[in-house]
Amino acid sequence: MKSQSIKQFIDHHFRHFNAATLKEAAQGYVKHLESGGKMMVALGGAMSTAELGISLAEMIRQDKVHAISCTGANLEEDIFNLVAHDYYKRIPHYRELSVDEEVALYENHLNRVTDTCIPEEEAMRRIERAILKEWMEADQKKQRFFPHEFLWKVLQSGKLEPFYQIDPKDSWVLAALEKKIFMVVPGWEDSTLGNMYAAHCLLGHVHDPLTVKTGIEYMMALAQYYQETTKKHSLGLFQIGGGISGDFPICVVPMLHQDMQLENIPLWGYFCQISDATTSYGSYSGASPNEKITWGKLAKETPKFMIESDATIVAPLIFSYVLES
Repeated sequence: MKSQSIKQFIDHHFRHFNAATLKEAAQGYVKHLESGGKMMVALGGAMSTAELGISLAEMIRQDKVHAISCTGANLEEDIFNLVAHDYYKRIPHYRELSVDEEVALYENHLNRVTDTCIPEEEAMRRIERAILKEWMEADQKKQRFFPHEFLWKVLQSGKLEPFYQIDPKDSWVLAALEKKIFMVVPGWEDSTLGNMYAAHCLLGHVHDPLTVKTGIEYMMALAQYYQETTKKHSLGLFQIGGGISGDFPICVVPMLHQDMQLENIPLWGYFCQISDATTSYGSYSGASPNEKITWGKLAKETPKFMIESDATIVAPLIFSYVLES
């Protein structure tokens, strides 16, 4: 059988149902870029621990992704994987674990994310020690930075390079740093490093909690980015999973138009979400794209796609399709 590229395979085999939507979403992504559009990727779930960086980093390097909105967990877990990959423990039979086996993982400082355990000392505490110095130094100098900027400072310092355990090209955070793409990390407080930061503020190691900039400031920065970008380019949103990483950025349009009463604010020019959430449960994560029309986020003519499937399967396929186009 003649070998096919992933794009050729999808074009030939993906003809109906979620498969057809996947193909149409990938084709729409390519068309959006070819027409001069830019793309923001929203990263929810545990995509970094799922090692999505293998495909996402290349998308960033090849200018197929121009901005990132991610959860604090995805921001940090890409770097946890970068420095501690060999210490991770995969558990293929995770569905069969007993409560006692879960306790044993806890006692061995292995934090489980579905089928993968993140090692506390080699991953979390190693990053904590490195970033705490940056937090304390900024605090002493009365300087303030965003959560991702602090992590970029750690990476730029080179302190972690001796601990790299994967090819750096497979880290999407490193790729984002290299390209200096725009980033927002809404709800960063709900992350391991966010919890650690709160603890160090309570312990008095960091005196001003506002040393790390807030989510409101992220929204203000996003508003500026959106206005500047859409002067020349249509901006699309490719949402992986649900939750705040997608809900936060898409709201910038109605904020600018309805709350600030600004005119001539373009709506999002492309929208795709990969989700397994159920609409009938009142879930924002499962809301159909058309519902977003009523909130002033998407237009009637905006290309809209909802792929109801597993993001760990769908996203790499779409990224591969886009990279081959």
